[in-house]
Amino acid sequence: MRHPHTRTTRRRVVEAFTAGLLCAAGLATPAHAFPAHAAPAQTPAASAVPALADGLALTPPMGFNNWNSTHCGADFNETMVKGIADLFVTKGLKEAGYQYVNLDDCWALPHRDADGKLVPDPARFPNGIKAVADYVHSKGLKLGIYTSAGTKTCNSAGFPGALGHEYSDAQQFADWGVDYLKYDNCNNQGVDAKQRYTTMRDALKAASRKTGRPIVYSICEWGENKPWEWAADVGHLWRTTGDISDNWGSMLSILKQNLPLAPYAGPGRWNDPDMLEVGNGGMTDTEYRSHFSLWSVMAAPLLIGTDLRKASQVTFGILDNKEVIAVDQDPLGKQGTVVSATGGRWVIAKEMKDGSRAVALFNESGAAQRIATSAAAVGLPDAPAYTLRDLWQHRSYNTAGTVAATVPAHGTVLLRISADPHWAANPPATELGLDGSPLLEAAAPTPLTSTVTDLGRTPARGVSVSLTGPEGWTVRPASGTTATGLATGRSLRTAWSVTAPAGTPTGSYGLTLQAHYRSPAGQRVTSTLPLTASVVVRPPAGTSYLSDLNWLSATSGWGPVERDTSNGESAAGDGHPITIGGTVYAKGLGVHAPSDISFYTGKSCRKVTADVGVDDEKGTKGTVAFEIWADGTKVASTGVLTNAMPAQPVSADVTGAQVIRLVVTDGGDGNDSDHADWANATLTC
Repeated sequence: MRHPHTRTTRRRVVEAFTAGLLCAAGLATPAHAFPAHAAPAQTPAASAVPALADGLALTPPMGFNNWNSTHCGADFNETMVKGIADLFVTKGLKEAGYQYVNLDDCWALPHRDADGKLVPDPARFPNGIKAVADYVHSKGLKLGIYTSAGTKTCNSAGFPGALGHEYSDAQQFADWGVDYLKYDNCNNQGVDAKQRYTTMRDALKAASRKTGRPIVYSICEWGENKPWEWAADVGHLWRTTGDISDNWGSMLSILKQNLPLAPYAGPGRWNDPDMLEVGNGGMTDTEYRSHFSLWSVMAAPLLIGTDLRKASQVTFGILDNKEVIAVDQDPLGKQGTVVSATGGRWVIAKEMKDGSRAVALFNESGAAQRIATSAAAVGLPDAPAYTLRDLWQHRSYNTAGTVAATVPAHGTVLLRISADPHWAANPPATELGLDGSPLLEAAAPTPLTSTVTDLGRTPARGVSVSLTGPEGWTVRPASGTTATGLATGRSLRTAWSVTAPAGTPTGSYGLTLQAHYRSPAGQRVTSTLPLTASVVVRPPAGTSYLSDLNWLSATSGWGPVERDTSNGESAAGDGHPITIGGTVYAKGLGVHAPSDISFYTGKSCRKVTADVGVDDEKGTKGTVAFEIWADGTKVASTGVLTNAMPAQPVSADVTGAQVIRLVVTDGGDGNDSDHADWANATLTC
């Protein structure tokens, strides 16, 4: 594992190794690279049956790994591992399908014994690994362990790796009762990856023959040598990317690298986009639901990465959603494929064994968007109507064929759709939406229009709609809020006037759109759409540095957006003076690709200017491209810039725009070391 640039906080300080350590160039696939209606990818015929044919990992492994929450901290020990096993049982995670309790790095002493054997750290595991395995097995669960396909593991303390010790180590693991091996890639001495990982495969097979203990084999090669092309007869799953981290940009980047690899996945052979970060605190609950939904629709291993002893009920509610887990664990073993991806609106569909489709409507953008597809587009046969199941709301509806929803920023609506002959037993699906800009200046009435649309084959009857805002806000309808009935495809449109009180601070506030209706059979349905309104102020007249203004939203591929410094690393405020080609700038914005910063301009500004480039803090690394957008239109771009290039001037006419966006992409080659600067960025109004 390693992060998208050199780190000092995680195992991936492996500078002595080959240039292959860096993220595989060309893996990352931007959203726009997918066709609007891409046909589902077909699994290569050669991979139709798992070549290992050992009956293991026929669905993606589910369990826990301590690394993302503890790293090598002192709280990673025997007591923690046993406690996680206990929680699997008491919290219902075992019942939901989670099996593996996996140890990551730092479980061993730095040196082997006189016989060349691995020695568990007696401070962390005073009773040894076998005792821990026995305890985990007593709960009806399985134990996993970690080492590296190199001379040492990835931690800087230098724990022993398995290179040259494969048969001895595999035998120890089997003797201890280990059920799962995560085999990393650090300190590999330049030995061919396929050779190293195949040797351990053979060692695990030999150990299993002696002990009768099968071991699931997780290849953690980071996707550097395209293991999806050769590892189906070597391991049961293989990492396709570098390490995930607990932020939106990292999760999104990994998603885009893993999605195109769907043809290589299937029972006993899984693309592994790394462990779950759900519950670790670096993303919102909405983002964590997206993370879990997208990993499930990609048939990814579901390895919990949060300390369950400290997890909230919301976190448990995400991790033990059995309907979402059923998508991941479907025995057909198909990975979801991209149906469409435009403007941050993703439709990803997964074929299920029962003929249904799991469909993720994913909103990559920082504002709510309508995302739509159809039963035909996701591969379902023609039918009079379909049953549509919302896997987070746990409700079923009928639809005439349209599948659509307004999806919150960074949110995912996960559905399961089937050509079900009993569709009429369900009430009609409705789509709620809000037209108009949810950007409000305090004390100024803002017009918005709500829509309630019947997507079902049956009519919605007795329809009523309401819109509510925070306490003290004025929300008044300016047109009718009821309809006797709505036929298929018909809408109730209601105009509203929304006013935030004078003096309301800038920021985001919740609005709730709610519709009530009845099915023809009399079923009462309440449909709710949570929305976000932003209270904004216009920039001052004249020319201002953008780093001195409040932004509407800001995302960065690694760490936060920094004001008047470079990106630095992952922590807020850890940047350096902005420096491009040896020139230092006192003002600007420091980001890491992919990045997107939006500002409210209220149709009162004219021009954006900046000097842009890759910050010198990454040496010769980094390739990025800069873009300026005005209300959804790209008005300036630089093309790909490298660290070898001096700062490039960029400017754009943004006259009449309500919102501008400063966007940095990874230049099409992955986002390793992509530290980008908007130096001296100004806005003239």
